[in-house]
Amino acid sequence: MAELTRFIPGSPAPQGSKRARPIYRGKGDTREFTGKVAQTESSKAVKPWRSDIRDALTDPHGQPIARFDGPVAVELAFVVKRPVGTPKTRATPAAIKKPDLDKLVRAVFDAITSAGVWTDDSAAIDVHATKRIAELGEPTGCRITIRDTTPIRPADVGPLTLEIPA
Repeated sequence: MAELTRFIPGSPAPQGSKRARPIYRGKGDTREFTGKVAQTESSKAVKPWRSDIRDALTDPHGQPIARFDGPVAVELAFVVKRPVGTPKTRATPAAIKKPDLDKLVRAVFDAITSAGVWTDDSAAIDVHATKRIAELGEPTGCRITIRDTTPIRPADVGPLTLEIPA
């Protein structure tokens, strides 16, 4: 069973929502809608975050360091920035504020796809994601683990025999 684990330091950024912006031609009274729409990402931080992930999952030539062609299990452990008002003497509270966990996962999955580690994020059949606030002095980022979950078929291991003790 193949496995890939990497910790990507940085500030985890959510995928966010995309906004449609109409494209116009001309100016003033001659301005007219072209019938085309441009989509822009609402989060400015997501592009560098996805780039950091891609860099961690590819070699210096831009090729993926691992390739998964079948079903995979994915574990994502996000460590987010410690809020300024978080107490330093008590236990760290749960990370129940933004960014949303599902949007963090979407950003990582898109980066993994663009790195070429898998063809499409639909290959992920088992996903476990957590988000927590960084401890004092702990770096922020995300630990990514991808495991091949291709089932072993009986044809792959040969005939099955059953031995019954006498």
